[in-house]
Amino acid sequence: MVTTRAGGVSTTPYDSFNLGTHVGDEPGSVAANRRRLAQDLKLAEDHVAWMEQVHGRTAMVVDSPLDGPAEATDALVTAQPGLAVAVLVADCVPVLLADPEAGVVGAVHAGRVGARVGVLPAALRAMKDAGARIDRIEALLGPAVCGQCYEVPPAMQADVEKHLPGSACRTRSGTSGLDLRAGLWEQLAAVGVAKIGIDPRCTVEDRTLFSHRREGTTGRLAALTWVERA
Repeated sequence: MVTTRAGGVSTTPYDSFNLGTHVGDEPGSVAANRRRLAQDLKLAEDHVAWMEQVHGRTAMVVDSPLDGPAEATDALVTAQPGLAVAVLVADCVPVLLADPEAGVVGAVHAGRVGARVGVLPAALRAMKDAGARIDRIEALLGPAVCGQCYEVPPAMQADVEKHLPGSACRTRSGTSGLDLRAGLWEQLAAVGVAKIGIDPRCTVEDRTLFSHRREGTTGRLAALTWVERA
């Protein structure tokens, strides 16, 4: 599932369902929002695993609730029923992965830097180590800044395209841009992931979502996945 910015208690500019603890929002507001999220999912609050995201390529397998966010990690994988793994974004691509047959799921933070250095392949390897099979994995590329809105310098575009083929594009104004979801789709397809869905919403264009590029100081939405208890 993917949250929006509606339904929480945070005030402007984090209004209102901000789930990020690192953006300057009141800690009590974020805690209340996270409690509501867990309640809505019918999970214990400590059964939502969060990450200290650093735009890297570390993937961690978790098999029990964490005491705080996973440190310096940009992908979480679990086969533990009832334990949700979550990724926070406000323009980066949240990627949700699942092998329903093996009961293995993953949540990935794939921004420009992480996508370039290979966070998604690292997450797929972690899923395989946890018992998943690549050809059974289903993927969802969640809401993110679209290629028409993501302008970057030509040299940056070329560098990312070299490492993530398929991501280079032109923006709405005709300048060099990046469509990270397109590049990640190509990356998934190339390794044999057959079921790939894309949430087409652009975080910059859709004001029901948080966008750092649009607003600067703002909140974070979450994308989560978990294995249902039997």
